[in-house]
Amino acid sequence: MVLALAGFVFLACAHPAFTAEERRIIEESDSLMYVTVMPVDSAVLLAQSVDFGEEELRSPLLRTLLDKMLFTVQDPSQDGVGIAAPQVGLNRRAICVQRFDKAGEPFECYVNIRIDSLSGPIVRGPEGCLSVPGMRGIVPRSSVAHISYLPLDGHTCPRPDKGGCSGRVHERIEGFTAVIFQHECDHLDGILYTSRADSLFVAE
Repeated sequence: MVLALAGFVFLACAHPAFTAEERRIIEESDSLMYVTVMPVDSAVLLAQSVDFGEEELRSPLLRTLLDKMLFTVQDPSQDGVGIAAPQVGLNRRAICVQRFDKAGEPFECYVNIRIDSLSGPIVRGPEGCLSVPGMRGIVPRSSVAHISYLPLDGHTCPRPDKGGCSGRVHERIEGFTAVIFQHECDHLDGILYTSRADSLFVAE
């Protein structure tokens, strides 16, 4: 009984319900959310993010969050190719990225995402970040990222004809899109591209 209770407490801590502050951030913002920036918002940007639990995955609030993240990253004031939940103030494992490897180059959102492994040649290329305005850097990244995530109906469901969206989906991502996934997943682990860059310079 003690072990079972301990396990329950661990799961509750690992997947907490939306907090009052998280609800405030999601509900009070308009479609364009405030983007966290260094060094002002270092507390959230440098923290580890946690998974969504079953309660959050069923909540309309999660869909509202993803919709607003999509709107924010595509707004001309940001004009990004990816955004992570810490960049809008929530330490949760959610990202939205532009899939340059797909027809139409759509933006898609992913929850409880992880990079399971990296492979392929290391490539060095320029990167910037919505949370580090005015700067860019040359960053070494793997050319292939093996990811897994829990897809949600209405956002990304690559196998709707095979049992809907239950269970984790695994994908192999290559090229520039793999770089975006690495950059955004780093945010979920409290890592900024500036700590990986070979060099940094002021953006023109």
